[in-house]
Amino acid sequence: MASNASDLAAVKGRQQAAWGSGDYAVVGVTLQIVGETLCEAVDLRSSQRVLDVAAGNGNATLAAARRFAEVVSTDYVGSLLDRGRERAAAERLPVTFKQADAESLPFPDASFDVVLSTFGVMFAPDQPKVAHELLRVCRPGGKIGLANWTPEGFIGRLFKTIGKHVAPPAGVKSPALWGTKDHLEALLGEGSDVVATERRFTFRYRSPAHFLDVFRTYYGPVLKAFAALEGPARVALERDLVVLVEEFNVARDGTAVIPSAYLEVVANRR
Repeated sequence: MASNASDLAAVKGRQQAAWGSGDYAVVGVTLQIVGETLCEAVDLRSSQRVLDVAAGNGNATLAAARRFAEVVSTDYVGSLLDRGRERAAAERLPVTFKQADAESLPFPDASFDVVLSTFGVMFAPDQPKVAHELLRVCRPGGKIGLANWTPEGFIGRLFKTIGKHVAPPAGVKSPALWGTKDHLEALLGEGSDVVATERRFTFRYRSPAHFLDVFRTYYGPVLKAFAALEGPARVALERDLVVLVEEFNVARDGTAVIPSAYLEVVANRR
């Protein structure tokens, strides 16, 4: 069981390598609308100091900076922060970028008005520790805004499908638990009032085959899953992913239009 610090550190190291493989930004940039919507959900103001945790290539970061907030963008994968820097520079947005671990944020207590994460902190292996850090750096009266894939939505099911072929780390709770209100209240409820609303993001690709090609080439967890398998096992994973895409794809013109449920969370810090 991955129950001690050394085990979780090893899991984190493997996750960091997975997210650093491929080029998540190719997928991440398509999710920009979620960052914009989340900034509206927390009613972000230009006077606020904002922290984006596990920011990836900076969707919530850019959305907050476009609203003239003072933004600090963090991730433990340096190459993803580089993509965020490029995007901020292209839009001439003033953002501070800092490589940081979501489980040990290098900031004082109560140093931010708003703390955001879109499809980021949910993947950290030590969930209570991450929740503690989110609450710690957010000032009383501030807000924590999260976007987390739900267990039964498309991406939640994608990870379940992968888990049938490549076993997830033993003893580590499923990231998709962050997509359930009960679990969020258990993690954040002692320090905040949690409001959760189910939303839907729609993946749009040229075809189902194009979707799978992009994800197995650029999306680290899928890339690593295929790399861990050989021959018939790899074919079986591809077959199951094709079945999953066909189940969720609502397009009838040969393209891929794949709705995926996520939980939009606004936790008001007490």
